[in-house]
Amino acid sequence: MKVNVQSVNFNADQKLIDFIQKKMDKLENYYSKVVYADVFLKVQNTSDKANKITEILLSIPGEEIMVKKTCKKFEGCVDECVNSLQRQLIKRKEKSKLYA
Repeated sequence: MKVNVQSVNFNADQKLIDFIQKKMDKLENYYSKVVYADVFLKVQNTSDKANKITEILLSIPGEEIMVKKTCKKFEGCVDECVNSLQRQLIKRKEKSKLYA
């Protein structure tokens, strides 16, 4: 799967990009027709410790799924986003089986 990682106002290190790619590749186990994913990493200027924002836009045929999470670390955000996308992809696959 093609994963585009964009970090806003900072440079993401290669370890983080590799971590994101590895997590996103696992989504293909749940839904094989994923076209690409855009991952946006942002740091919010607040006094709150949970100031890391991760948005994932997942493109599948006919639709796009958007997930947004805020956490203390980008790794935690990516985990939460991927878990949410897994649930949505499983539901979508089950629905497509019903109508097939």
